[in-house]
Amino acid sequence: MSFNSHKLLQKQKKNILELWMKNQLADEGLREDLISNEDLRGQSEELISSLVNNLTSNDMEDLDGENWNPVIEILGGIAITRARQGFSPRETGRFVFSLKDALLAILQKEIADSKTLFEESTKISRVMDNLSIITFETFIKGREEVILRQTDEIAEISTPVIRVWDGILALPIIGTLDSSRTQIVMENLLQEIVETGSSIAILDISGVPAVDSLVAQHLIKTVSATRLMGAECIISGIRPEIAQTVVHLGIDLSNIITKASLATALAYAFKVLRLEVKRTTISKN
Repeated sequence: MSFNSHKLLQKQKKNILELWMKNQLADEGLREDLISNEDLRGQSEELISSLVNNLTSNDMEDLDGENWNPVIEILGGIAITRARQGFSPRETGRFVFSLKDALLAILQKEIADSKTLFEESTKISRVMDNLSIITFETFIKGREEVILRQTDEIAEISTPVIRVWDGILALPIIGTLDSSRTQIVMENLLQEIVETGSSIAILDISGVPAVDSLVAQHLIKTVSATRLMGAECIISGIRPEIAQTVVHLGIDLSNIITKASLATALAYAFKVLRLEVKRTTISKN
């Protein structure tokens, strides 16, 4: 980009900001529920200040150059923040594209020669398109981080270890049991056994849609790990279709205590611990 054009954009920095803010505030998709106008202006002003300082003739289109690091860092920070705040890719893209529109509008207003205008507009468009790609890539990484964190949180919530009685733990499993989730189940269960000193753990699979050989192997590993901690493990929630599948697949669960329901498993645990629950009648005076 020519020296004069560079000076032009630096001189017009304030006008670029105002035009860009006008474009953003006029957008029907403006998310005032996610970001205030004041914060939006702060982000915009910081980005423009860094951007116009890098629009020189030497390495304007070389975004790998060190001079562009501040711009990319600012854009990356904005993209990550927006991903965490809940902005959509389209909304994040409009943030960058509206800046491109503002820059091109300023060039069109200030450059009279059509050839020069075309050349400088083309250069600006290339730069902004490349910055848009970088923004999208960073946004996607931010969304992936959010999804992974939410997945971990859901996994923790969906595998709660419940202390149903002194010495008795229950872990209801809902959904598919894969390798990563089995690890979480075992870690949570073993940790709770250590903390409570429980001697019986009930794995309830009523919420597991299907049991195949892989799921069965995960259950057997969990039972084995529990026994190594000195606790007995009971598998409850064995529905008729699950029982038929287990038999059909030839899975050996003969050395594992299984029960049809959590209630029967709990009754068995009471019996093992020599506990007796009796119904009492409260007299009305």
